Order: sequence, then structure tokens, then C-alpha cells
Amino acid sequence: MSNNNDILAEIHQTLVSRLDADAGSSYVASLYAKGLDAILKKVGEEATETVMAAKDGDAEKIIYEVADLWFHTMVLLAQQGLEPQQVIDELARRMGISGIEEKASRTS
Repeated sequence: MSNNNDILAEIHQTLVSRLDADAGSSYVASLYAKGLDAILKKVGEEATETVMAAKDGDAEKIIYEVADLWFHTMVLLAQQGLEPQQVIDELARRMGISGIEEKASRTS
């Protein structure tokens, strides 16, 4: 089985390959064709569904909805020319830093 970074990289490559694909050829290509607002709407919907699953306390539903949220967030990253590794690098940078300290270090 692939490691987590390999899985994210494989998904990312698939998403990038759909950027210029015909909208009728795949779900992701159809999202790209609809534009940023449609992608953002899906991210928002999946975030809401994740919250609802967590409120229900059903572990399987939480995992399913978080997977949908991560997937649609990865669609957003690919559409914006960004890669999952950049997010992983940012998370690694934050390791060992207090959340309060990290938030205070951000510029408005």
C-alpha cells in the first residue's frame, strides 16, 4: 500500500490531468468547467456535511465526509495551481509551535 503522501500525490496528479479535460468526461472536469465559485460551494457543502456527521457521532460518516472534504479541497488546490505537498510543508512548519503563538505571528 502507498504511504499517505504518495496517495495525495497520486490524487493530485489525477486532478491536474482533469484541468483541461472535457467537462463531460469526469465529475472533476465538470467542476473545473463551472469555475471557482462551484468548487468553493462544494468545499462549503462538504465542510457542513462533516460538521453534521460529527454532531451525529457516527465514526464511519465522519470518515466518509472528511474524505469528501479533503477531496474537494484538493480539487481547489489543483485549480489554483497549488499542491498538497505545500499544505503538508506548512503543517510541518507549524509542528512544535503553539497554536496561539502561530496565530499571533500571522499578519492581517
